[in-house]
Formats: sequence, C-alpha cells, structure tokens
Amino acid sequence: MSRQQRDALDALLRSVPRSETRRTPEQQRADFAAALTRPAPADVVTRRTVLGGRPALELEPAERSPHGRLLYLHGGGYVIGSPDTHAGLVAELARRAGLRAVSVDYRMAPEHPFPAAVDDGLAAYRDLLAAGTDAQDIVVAGDSAGGGLSIATLLAARDAGLPQPAAAAVFSPWADLTLSGGSIRSKEAADPIFIEADLREYTDLYLGTGDRAHPLASPVFADLTGLPPLLVQVGANEMLLDDAVRLAGRAGADDVEVTLEIASGLPHVFQHHYGRLDEADAALDRVARFLTTHLGAGRPDAAPLEPAH
Repeated sequence: MSRQQRDALDALLRSVPRSETRRTPEQQRADFAAALTRPAPADVVTRRTVLGGRPALELEPAERSPHGRLLYLHGGGYVIGSPDTHAGLVAELARRAGLRAVSVDYRMAPEHPFPAAVDDGLAAYRDLLAAGTDAQDIVVAGDSAGGGLSIATLLAARDAGLPQPAAAAVFSPWADLTLSGGSIRSKEAADPIFIEADLREYTDLYLGTGDRAHPLASPVFADLTGLPPLLVQVGANEMLLDDAVRLAGRAGADDVEVTLEIASGLPHVFQHHYGRLDEADAALDRVARFLTTHLGAGRPDAAPLEPAH
C-alpha cells in the first residue's frame, strides 16, 4: 500500500459535503447509491433471484468452482444500501474466491426495524440449506451493519438447530449498537466518514426503544460458542475499530477460531476501494483464501477449494 493512495482516499472521503439538515432515509439511500455503487466486472454475470422470500442478486464469476456458495449481507447501517450498491465489492470477492455468490436485499429500517433483518438473513441461509446445499459448502460475508448481521445470522441459525457454514468473514463489523466502544470517541477525528451522531441515528431507526445490547443486535455481547472460523478485517482509522477488536476477542474467549486484521491508516470498509487501493486488493485476496481454505473442510470427501486468484 502506498502512502499516496491512503492519503488520497482520506482526502476524497473528507471532501464529501455533510448535509446541514437531517435527510430522510429515502434521501440517504439515494445519496448512498449515487456515491458508492460500483458495477460488477464484465466477467461476473449478475441475475435477479429470490432467496428466503426476499429479492437477491446472484453473481457468478466466469471461473468458479462447481461447489461452494457465498452468502453476502451488505452494509448501510440497517437503513441504506442494497445488493446493487455492493455488486462490485461482492463480485470482486466472488471472482477471487471462484465462488457463486448471492447478495440478499434484506428488509431495512425504519420501515422494518429489528429483528426483520436478522429474520431475513436466517431465512436466506435456511433456503440455501433447503435447496440441498451442504452447510460446509456455504461461506458467509458482510460489511459494516452487514458484518454484524452476518454474525447475528449465524447465531440465529445456531439457536434454530441448523448446521453452521464453513466460515465467515466480516469487514468493519458494526457489532455494538450500544456504542460503548472507546474508539467511537477516540477515533472520531481520524474517521473520514462518520461522526457519532450518524451511528446514533441509525441505531434509533433500527432499534427504536428496543434493547441495544440484544445479542442479535450487538453480537459483542453474545455467546459465540459454536460459530465457524471467523476472519475480521477493520481499518485503524474508524470509529468501529473497537467493535471489530471486541468481536474477535469475544469469539476467541468462546473458543471460536478467529483471525483479526487491523489495517493501518485505513477507513471503514476500505475493501470498497479495490482497484485503486493496494491494501483493498490484498485484503480481498486474503479473504478469498480464508474462505476457500475452509470450504468443505468439515466433509471427509471434500478437499479445500483453491482461490481463482
């Protein structure tokens, strides 16, 4: 990673003007889509589908294994974002891992508050199993709120008696909606994207007067026993740094195999900047290797897949 790339990205993110008035969720969604959306590359075919009763986007790389599925849950504070805004990121991960991916358009707040998103994540995972996909042929990934939702989905699956997937990877997971992590305050000046008021607004829209420490809303407070191997990536220059650190610590304390990567000088979900930030490309390559290494490892007749790149 070059210092020039890192500094240029920080300057770019800080140049985005902040609205002086409170925007409606609809306005936020439109602005987010305009600013963030990157399409899938030409060698990844996308098609609309339905999974768990929700619209979803399937992404199929030209070079992929006949086995293995990636279930992706996008970020956006449980209020904004969609499979379309994240199509480029999911496609990049899918093509590097050589996996067919499906990104779920789970219900969002405030129209559908907690636990609607968790219910949709669980329904999507249950649908993959019901279609005949072995749990050890499934990997799960998500970013930001989708990272927290990925962990919550695994917890809900465990509590429902379903088998766990082969592995999960989360980018900058929002895993503590009580906002009790020290980095919420200590990293606010370093974070080029968020201020604390942003996180509180999304929390209020998602949970209303509900329990912010509920384990399916804030997995840092959950018992993570029984979850699959977990990879957590986070930037050092983000307010959610402690969410990632404490989530990894909780996983380790609960005897979950976990790897934590902290990227120096980088912001929230820096992986979105693949192709223009060396560290983003390297991070996605590591995620691809992690996921494919664990795919099928729980079945005696299956060897781990080799990443496509």
